[in-house]
This record gives sequence, structure tokens and C-alpha cells, in this order.
Amino acid sequence: MAGRPRVVIIGAGIVGCALADELTARGWTDVTVLEQGPLFAAGGSSSHAPGLVFQTNPSKTMTDFAAYTVAKYRDLSLDGRPCFTQVGGLEVATTPERWRDLHRRHGWAISWGVESELVGPGRCAELWPLLDTAQVHGGFHIPSDGLADAVRCGEAQARRAIERGARFLPGHRVVAVEHRGGRVTGVTAEVLAGVLAGVLAGGPGPALPGAGTVLERVTAPADVVICAAGFWGPSVGELAGLTVPLLPLAHQYARSGPLPALAAAREAVLPILRHQDRDLYFRQHGDRIGVGSYSHRPMPVRQDEIAARATTMPSVQAFTPADFDPAWRDAAELMPALGDSKPEEGINGIFSFTPDGFPLIGEAPGLAGLWVAEAVWVTHSAGAARALAEWLVDGHSAFDLHECELSRFEPVQLAPAYVAERGGRSFIEVYDVVHPLQPMDSPRPLRTSPFHPRQRELGAFFLEAAGWERPHWFEANAALLEDPVRLAPDAEAFIGAGARDEWAARYWSPIAAAEAWATRQRVALYDMTPLKRIEVTGPGAAAFLRRMTTNIVDRPPGAVTYTLLLDPGGGIRSDLTVARLGEEHFQVGANGNLDLAWLRRHAPPDGVGVRDVTAGTCCVGVWGPRARDLVQPLTDLDLSNEGFRYFTVKSGYVGQVPVTMMRLSYVGELGWEIYTTADLGLRLWDLLWEAGRRYGVAAGGRAAFNSLRLEKGYRLWGVDMTPEHRPEEAGLGWAVRTGGDGGDGGDGGDGGDGGDFVGRDALEALGGEVTRRLVPLLTERVVMGREPVFHHGRAAGYVTSAAYGHTLGRAIAYAWLPAGAAVPGTAVEVEYFGERVPARVAAEPLFDPEMTRIKR
Repeated sequence: MAGRPRVVIIGAGIVGCALADELTARGWTDVTVLEQGPLFAAGGSSSHAPGLVFQTNPSKTMTDFAAYTVAKYRDLSLDGRPCFTQVGGLEVATTPERWRDLHRRHGWAISWGVESELVGPGRCAELWPLLDTAQVHGGFHIPSDGLADAVRCGEAQARRAIERGARFLPGHRVVAVEHRGGRVTGVTAEVLAGVLAGVLAGGPGPALPGAGTVLERVTAPADVVICAAGFWGPSVGELAGLTVPLLPLAHQYARSGPLPALAAAREAVLPILRHQDRDLYFRQHGDRIGVGSYSHRPMPVRQDEIAARATTMPSVQAFTPADFDPAWRDAAELMPALGDSKPEEGINGIFSFTPDGFPLIGEAPGLAGLWVAEAVWVTHSAGAARALAEWLVDGHSAFDLHECELSRFEPVQLAPAYVAERGGRSFIEVYDVVHPLQPMDSPRPLRTSPFHPRQRELGAFFLEAAGWERPHWFEANAALLEDPVRLAPDAEAFIGAGARDEWAARYWSPIAAAEAWATRQRVALYDMTPLKRIEVTGPGAAAFLRRMTTNIVDRPPGAVTYTLLLDPGGGIRSDLTVARLGEEHFQVGANGNLDLAWLRRHAPPDGVGVRDVTAGTCCVGVWGPRARDLVQPLTDLDLSNEGFRYFTVKSGYVGQVPVTMMRLSYVGELGWEIYTTADLGLRLWDLLWEAGRRYGVAAGGRAAFNSLRLEKGYRLWGVDMTPEHRPEEAGLGWAVRTGGDGGDGGDGGDGGDGGDFVGRDALEALGGEVTRRLVPLLTERVVMGREPVFHHGRAAGYVTSAAYGHTLGRAIAYAWLPAGAAVPGTAVEVEYFGERVPARVAAEPLFDPEMTRIKR
């Protein structure tokens, strides 16, 4: 794609228009936008969207998207009229639980840099005089929130793009995505006579795209095709064999009749309002109030039903008053003036929902040049468009996109039944108070390791991630808590239950302390099967991995290396362990499907194979001071410290089971990760368990694992570090080899020059100055993550991971702080549900800094 690539965008809703604007502003001016409907009220979700832009979100990325959307649309006008009205936003609490949660949301806003305030009922009444404040405990006010006119915002951005050379073609329904040799070459579209006739006559065109006859078929050549078709995305994806995991759902919205209290109003001046205790939101329409509801049953709409069930436009389905009646009663209870009115102009408007509630952004696996920007609401439209434009033009985005990337889903999560069930659940949970550890209820169990039967026998409490059942603790270990003297001199400090409030104690058990103790004092088995395992093979495998990662992976067979994947801007895309099993055979321990997609996308067409082997294999971590005693009698391998060094790998047998063993530890103790095929996994577990009885072996869950890894300072990608962060900032500069900077391999690295790798030029251009750091805090209570951190009374950073360190008898939180505040001994405060919790920056690692326990 030398020069200026030819870009075709499918869809002229607000996202397609924003993409054209962002791309042309960056010099990609050969942009054609094909819209099956008229311009610019094209008939998709943008055409009926109420346009509420609430910025605060538990996700930093989604908040950043919304903040950019506000900043851009606030300055946008069309024909002299503004496209955005900055009326502010207000969320009210009518229960103590919601009021407490608004304190949590206020913390997110502080963490992500959004100005906001918590206000009492009186201030809520000043902001929204129609409220019955007798029901209101308080409110969360964001002055910069507001209302975006989606159609006007789209047209204003489109006009700017057109001035730079973009073309917008209405009445063009895409019927084929052309491709050759694994790359898109263009799209074929049917030109619809009815739409064109309406546009040429100055009218809105037909109510439904496709209502007119087909004049001709045209092909638009392209180097890049972007699907921004909204809820038609699955149909467009199907043209290219791409699954777009998106569920169109009808969502109810209605306007009241004229309200006397607003008789003088001609425009919206009241803040946008959310009443999340009843799944409701409100906005002003002059002398009327618009009410939106998420309290009704999910109403999925199949692709073939969209046009058939539409009324005034494809995105608008017939209003179903019976579904809305309870919502209207709830609205009138909060706002008594609505009791004298009734819902008018009601619609069931279609929006897009995904299995996890995040947008779909990125390049299609297996078809270069086909990109998607789907399930993006008006709230995040400009930010998401900027992110994708940056990715296309610069090779990476300034936004952290890992939660939004199209390739994040495992194959099982792309099943139509899964998308339908989880998409419907996303709708139900829009306004729910969701705990960060709260698992999905169904479909479960979906993915289980071979050890699952034994885990159930041990009373495992399972949570879920990427479809995997993952034990967090085992009731069988409760007996270890019965003798507190054996646990620690101060049993209460060891368990740390007193450092947890009700919120932090959810999805947690003091049994985790017993499992941490068993790992530190004896030996424990941890199920590591859900971690992604990727096989990279072929004569070009070493050179490929050398090019993709930051550390020296081209080492002799038997070596294991900790390394990073960077994006072209030097941000951390992932961290990996790379084990060289043979001259042309590597096993990569990765973080998830994004790593698999990234490696496949960059792999050369010949000489390198990249294969996901997770499902056919399993892994058990055997960790603790008695790990060698447990395993050595079972294996033909020499497990002595001299015979099996730290960060090395060997193949052999455990009993009758062929295994690959890596001497790694993510809990800071002696031990091995032991891999075998899935069919032999249960046999492997039973052998280890029976041999471990004499040493007091215990099964360990994720709660203990997280505590132990934070004591050692081991980072969790996607939580502690993301593409927004550079290695040196994250304390991982040692894993980047850009020159002869030494190292003996003891930490999974090696000396010498790492050669060229993705992101190296960017790191060198940025230089070595570090303005922020990821550091451990010792706090006076357990927090959960995403809380703001204050230094000298001012917001300075935010928490990433947190847990109770049972070995230390202290609560731990990792946080990003300015370099000046990231000095051990610095006093800071963490705001937790509105309360300032004292904390102090500590030196890391907090536990066993000399690594004597791992390397013995």
C-alpha cells in the first residue's frame, strides 16, 4: 500500500463518517464511503439514536473514546449550528447500594481524568427540578457530558472529509467483498434506483434501503475495506467469510407529551440523566422528556428480520407498549410530572451488542485489508474512529485497544448461540452493578481442563474467563485454617479478612490464605491449562520470533526466555515465555487469542507455522519448597538445581505420562510447569496428587495465585500494563535487548544484541526518560483495581492489580504513578468508594528479592 491507499468504508452512519474524517485528516484522502441508504439519515442506529454521551466507564479505553468524542463534537458545527450540546450528565442513586457505587464511578472518573463531582439531593434538584428528591440519596455529576446529534455530527464530519477528497455514495448496497491471495481488492455494490432518485430530488429517499430497483452493479477497487455497517455488520462479514460477533437488539425509547414545567423550553438545557436503579435514562426534548429503557426483555432481531419488521426506517421497529409500561411507571415515580403524561413517539430502536459489551475494532483474521469498526455507539464514535485511523496510518493507536480488538474472542465464543446468549446478557447488564470478578452465569461450564473432575471433588469454587472454568479456591483446604498457629504467629494478619470490606470479600474466601501458605511452606498444584499455548515451527521460526519479540529467543534448544511483544509505537502488546523445544520448534506461552492473531498476521507465508495447541494440551504448575521432592521420584529427568536450571525446558516422563517440563514459577517458589496432552491430563494429576500426599500437597486456586504473584511483582498484561505503556516504565526494561547489555539468562533473558524487532525504532526515538512507573503500594485495606491514587492531595495515578499478600500480612496494590512519586517510602492515598486509604510506595519485589526460593 505504497503512497495513499484506496479505502472503501461500508456505511455512512456516524462511525463511517468519523472514520472518513479521521483518515483524510491524516492524508489518506482516496476514501470512498458506500451507503445503502440516503445521506445522512441513512436508516441505521445513528439515525434514531438519542445521542447521550456519558463518559465515565470502568474501562479506561472506553472513557478515553468518549472523552475524545466530547472534545471533537463540542467544536463541531453544521451550517452555523452546533452538533453537540454540553448540558452535562447526572446519575442518581435511589438506593444505598447505588449511592455507594456512584462513589466507585466517581473514582473511575478521577482515575481516567474526567472532571466530576458527587452531589447531594439538593444539588440534584437544582440540576433536574423535575426529580422527586425524597427518593434520591445523591448524584454523580459530570459537567462535560452532553448530547450529540448523531446525524448532524456525521454530516459535518463527512463534509470535512469530502473537502479533502473523500466521496460519499448513497444507494450503494455492498453485495460482495472481492479478494485475491488473502487480501481484499475491493467491493461490489448494487446501485439502488429508489435511493438515488430520492437523493437527486432532495428528498430522504425510500424508507428502506433496497426498496428501489437495482440500476447496475459497480466494483470499487480498494486496498483497505472497513465495515462500519452497524447492525448489518454480520451480513457484510458473511460476504468475506468473517464472523462478526454482534447481536442486533431492539431498545425502547419514547417521548412524553408536553410538560407544563418545561413549557418555555425550546431546546435541551437539563443534563442527561440516568436512573440506573431502574435501568432508565432521560434527556430533554424542549418541552418534552425522552425516556430510554434497558429494563425490558432482550428483543433480538435477526439479519433477515431487520427490513421486514421496520417501520419508518430499518433501525426502527414497531413500539411494543406492554414492554414499556413498567418502565414508564418507574420513570413517573422518580419524576412525578410524567404521571400526568403518557409515552408518545415510542420506538423499538435497534442497537448492536457484543458478548462482552465492547466494540469490535480491527483487521479480519485471514483476510488482510478487511477491517471492522462495529458495535460502536455514538458515545464512543469519534474516539473509536480516531483509534482505527491511527492504527491504519501509523501501524498502532495511542489508545489501548486490547478490550476492543476483533480477534480477542476464542472460536467457541463466535458460535451463534454464544453470541445470542451473551449479547442478550450484555443488554441486561448495561446498568447493573457488576463486580470485577463476577462471572457469566451461562453458558457454563463451557471449557474445562482435564483436571476438572478432581477439582470438583475438592470443592472448587469456579469463576470463568474466556469460557474456561478456573478454580479460585478449594473447600477441601478449609481444614488448613483450623490450626492458626501453623499458619502464622498472627493468623488474622495472615488471612487478611479484616482488611476486606463486603465488596472486596465477594468472590473470595479466607481459604485462599491457606492455599498461599501451602504453596510457600509445602507444595501446591495449580491448573495452568487456560493459558494460551502457541506452537511456532519451521526453518524460519527462530528468525520470525527474533523479529517479533524484544529478548533473545534464538538460544539453544532447552532455553526458555521471557520476552515482550511490542506494537510499532513501542507499547507493550503482550508478554510471552518462549521455550525452544528444538531447532525449528518453539512453544510460546501467551496471554490470549490476540497474541495468536498478531503472530499469524505477521508470520511469513513460507517457512513458519503458527498453531494454537491449547485445546489439545494441559498444564499443571507444581510449586513450593517440596516441589522437587514430589516430582523427582516420578520422573526420569534430573531435577537437581544443576541438572535443571531455572528458565530451561526438558522433555521426559512423569510415570507413564510423556511431559514437557519448564522450570518457571509465577508464584515465587521452586517448581515446574508440567505439560502433557489433554488425554493424559487426569492421569498426570492423579500421579502428582498421590505422590504429594506425604508432603501435604494442596490444590491452589487463582485467588492464592494472584496474591503470590503480586508479592513477587509479576505483571499481568492487560491489567498492569497495556500498549499504552513502554517496557522501562513497567519495570521490564531488562526484557528488551537492543544492545550488548549483559544478562546471564537467570531471569529468562540473555546478553547480546536483540537485533531488530517490532517497536525497536520507536523505543530508541522515545529515549530513556521515564516520567511514570508501575510500583507496588502497601495499603491499609484491600482495594480492587482502577481506584485513583492521590499524592499530596492531588490525583496522580491509578491502581491496576490488588490483593492481600498473605506471606507479608499486608494488602498490596500495584499502581501507575509519576516518576517523582514512585519512590519507595512515598506516602500516597488510594480512594476506595470515596474513602481515602493510606498507602506507601514500596521497593520491589516485596518477597524474596534475592530469588533464593525459586533458584534453590
